[in-house]
Amino acid sequence: MHCNKEGIRGKIMQAQRKPRKSSVARQAATQRPEYIAAIRYPDGQRDLFHIRNADSLADARDLVISEVGSVRSVMIALRH
Repeated sequence: MHCNKEGIRGKIMQAQRKPRKSSVARQAATQRPEYIAAIRYPDGQRDLFHIRNADSLADARDLVISEVGSVRSVMIALRH
C-alpha cells in the first residue's frame, strides 16, 4: 500500500491476520462419525439402528451385535 500523507514516505504495510476458524468448523472436526445399521433377525423381522459412539465400522458392528444378540444379517453404512 502506498501512503499519500505528507511526511510519510515509502510503503506502509499493515499486519495481516489469519481468518479465525469458526467454532462450527472445530466441532465438525472433533465429532465422531455416525453409522446406521440395518439388521435382520433369525425370525425374519428387521430393524434400523443409529450408532453414534463407534470409532469404526468394525466397532459399530460389534456394538450392534452385542446389543441385539443373534442376527441373521447386518449391514452398516456411514451416515452423512
